[in-house]
Amino acid sequence: MVATNDNLPPLSQKEYFAWEEKQLEKHEYIDGQVYAMSGGSVNHGRIAIRFTAMFEAHLEDSACIIGNSDIRINIVDTNNYTYPDASVTCDDRDKITTQYITYPCLIVEVLSDSTEAYDRGGKFRMYRHNPVLRDYLLVSSTQIEIDLYHKNNAGEWIIINYQRGDIVELKSINLSFPVESIYRGLNLSAPDKEN
Repeated sequence: MVATNDNLPPLSQKEYFAWEEKQLEKHEYIDGQVYAMSGGSVNHGRIAIRFTAMFEAHLEDSACIIGNSDIRINIVDTNNYTYPDASVTCDDRDKITTQYITYPCLIVEVLSDSTEAYDRGGKFRMYRHNPVLRDYLLVSSTQIEIDLYHKNNAGEWIIINYQRGDIVELKSINLSFPVESIYRGLNLSAPDKEN
């Protein structure tokens, strides 16, 4: 999804929650500023749905919460909130909140031209404050390619690039899947400039 600044005056966290309840679209909240989340391409939406459906099927007998782009994430130790394309939390602390989760072990962002630099840079720097996050998945919507940022047991972030023929391994939720399964039936012939 593409975030655009609404040029509103800075809001407090309480004002943000009250204001957003009255809006027709979702807004991320970063350092007192709100950013509208505009829609993505057809591929973007279909890829995000595939991830949430796959996670839901894989974790159906667990106590984990699977989030789609409607579930807000509170950045640990801040009043900042984002809406990733998909997320999974298995942390009991997230079972007592109703407007957001804070401790996902897995976050998925489907990339677009307008958000890729932010998703790889500033947004990832914010997400890394979460001590529980183990897997941050960045998924291309224009070619068969996924980058996994995985935090290993030593606490170091490593990047694994997956392309056609690879098996993606998400250790955070003990799930492996062929990279092509996310892209089945999608039109990848030309980049979609609207995403």
